[in-house]
Amino acid sequence: MELLKDKILGQAKVVSDQILRVDSCINHMIEPNIMVEIGQEFAARFQEEKITKVLTIEASGIAIGLTTAMALKTPLLFAKKKVPSTLGDYYMSNIYSFTKNEAVAISVAKEYLTPADRVLIVDDFLARGEALKGLTHLVKQADAKLVGIGIVIEKVFQGGGKALRDAGVRIESLIKVSRLANGEVYLEE
Repeated sequence: MELLKDKILGQAKVVSDQILRVDSCINHMIEPNIMVEIGQEFAARFQEEKITKVLTIEASGIAIGLTTAMALKTPLLFAKKKVPSTLGDYYMSNIYSFTKNEAVAISVAKEYLTPADRVLIVDDFLARGEALKGLTHLVKQADAKLVGIGIVIEKVFQGGGKALRDAGVRIESLIKVSRLANGEVYLEE
């Protein structure tokens, strides 16, 4: 994951002591070679879990989810932020996005998430954990098994990862940011 680490240290922009922009390679303009490495790394870390579904949230999680699902040879399911009229029966959870400063209802069709599923959740960031709590709530509603969460960048200082780990959730983070200060990214070793 040296390529990912180099990209973050070289191209990420520190917007504030809370916000890190990685849209030049992760969640706006996407570098396919980095995404493939991310997917392969998550697949390697969770290979023993017999995953039947990779779950993420639209939109920035889809590329990460797709390469992970490809590496695991399993379907990708993404939670929608708007319920289309064609969705049918669905599970729903409410989340709050601090980055976008808005509450959003996310949903997945019941036919695609079932009690037989063993689910790996993946996403680009873990900060306060709101999106991940919403995704785990969807898994719980379906009586599916959450095997873990794969995160590209965890902002450790914002506490979401600790709260989820304290609740017994396995989290594998590729990059852990200990703090953002003076325009610099400080990584946890």
